[in-house]
Amino acid sequence: MIVIVGSVIAICILYIRVSWPNSMVPLPPQPRPTCKSSGSLPKELLDLTHLLHWPPTPGDAGDLLASTSPQTSTYHLRDRSQASYTLGGSLEAILVARDHQGRPKTCGGDLFRAQLLGPHLKAGVPGDIQDLENGTYLLSFPLLWAGQAQVRVQLIHSSEAVRVLRGIWRDQWATVDFMGYFRGPTGYEEIVTCNVNPLLTGEEESTCHYKDEDSGELWFCARPPTLPCNSLVGHSSGHYWNVTTPHEEALLAWNVTDKVLPQGISPIWVAKESNKSLVLSPRQPCHPGIPGPKPSGFYHQDVWHSLSCSGRSFSTVDSILGCLAGHVVHMMGDSTLRQWWEYLRDTVPSLKPMDLHTTYQTGPLMAVETARGIVLHWRAHSWPLRSLHTPVASLHSVVRELGGLAGGPHTVVVLGLGAHFTTFPPSVFVQRLAGIRAAVAALLAREPRTLVVIKLANTGYKSVYGSDWFTLQVNRLLRAAFADLRVAFVDAWEMTSSLALPDRIHPGRLIVRNEVNFLLSFICPI
Repeated sequence: MIVIVGSVIAICILYIRVSWPNSMVPLPPQPRPTCKSSGSLPKELLDLTHLLHWPPTPGDAGDLLASTSPQTSTYHLRDRSQASYTLGGSLEAILVARDHQGRPKTCGGDLFRAQLLGPHLKAGVPGDIQDLENGTYLLSFPLLWAGQAQVRVQLIHSSEAVRVLRGIWRDQWATVDFMGYFRGPTGYEEIVTCNVNPLLTGEEESTCHYKDEDSGELWFCARPPTLPCNSLVGHSSGHYWNVTTPHEEALLAWNVTDKVLPQGISPIWVAKESNKSLVLSPRQPCHPGIPGPKPSGFYHQDVWHSLSCSGRSFSTVDSILGCLAGHVVHMMGDSTLRQWWEYLRDTVPSLKPMDLHTTYQTGPLMAVETARGIVLHWRAHSWPLRSLHTPVASLHSVVRELGGLAGGPHTVVVLGLGAHFTTFPPSVFVQRLAGIRAAVAALLAREPRTLVVIKLANTGYKSVYGSDWFTLQVNRLLRAAFADLRVAFVDAWEMTSSLALPDRIHPGRLIVRNEVNFLLSFICPI
């Protein structure tokens, strides 16, 4: 850790790797795994332009009325003459995007969400939306339960609002900053700005550089007025930057964001097929590496039914304990993954949390059940991390943690990333994925019986700092990064967008219960 004076470094936002000087002195020596990450990525992830493609949207010339409106956009059955529907079939509809004056749009790029719901059956499935890039969209819904079904369509963001988000993601090096807390021998403290790029600290000519020796990633803080760089002891969230114009704010305002379109299709009745009232999950047990169909599953009676494997329901404490017996579960990521740890802690009375005297928001957290040999860990990923004041020593990189695991049939690794990377260009997240993917590959190579589960990011945020549009891109990157590795996926995106529930970055217990049940289905497939 040294001070570099006069550093002038530029980040290319659409490049995969950020090129930083290598002559950095690392933090004081800490225990580190012997395996170093190579940062190699599958070829699908190397072409960000192709992977993150989104239909372009012409400028609106500052005319808010020309943007897509949730009040005037309409949808109707593709085949208006269809009179009957049968389990296992499908329903198709045409969506026409219109502006605030009712005029049909001529370009695509809107972010809509379509669902087929069975309110009386507590059922729901996400619809597939095909953007025809001419202002119309083809909606397709599988008919997975018998009984009443109702189409529901929401405008999450107009194409004009997506254009704003794309511009911010592409052109802004960050939309937030962080605080670094430096402490001297007498307890004297100095607080400065930190970020992923030295040019974002406000003191580009005098910056402290910190290199994670396991992942190779760098972190930067403005040099404190009197204290040395190696006196950094604390980290917290900083400020949210104002990066939008009044017109852009109007395009992202609450009254045009995440709004349900007027009902365009009357409820339908789905008839049974061969006396069956439900499409059943595949018979194959859940295991890493299984293909992910679209949709990945659906709800019925508030229970998630996977369409990729035979998911199980762990409805009793004994069934959860029986599955987790003898396992050590390592959860690493953001607070939506901490919810899984909390659900298990709150559901299983004999699973006792240990007071590790840490900052709860960032961890590490641990709970144990000694009679059955169960250990549950959760810890936040390292910076960038929006959090309360937390010790820097507690912020371990995921790569470092993975490198310290021997693995084996009793080891479960769960990774949940994404929410804290929507305030930076995609290259920052891709660099993080490069190191984590290499560490996962190394772990599976030295002990293939280790179970690795990737939790995709869920719906929730609707702003320039965290939007469902950003999350959709993050999930594309997550799937591409781990596509060729023998890992399991829990599709939290679809599990949080299949029912008519309010979007929350921290989903309610119903959703979390189903997510954890699906995780347990991989740990105990039979």
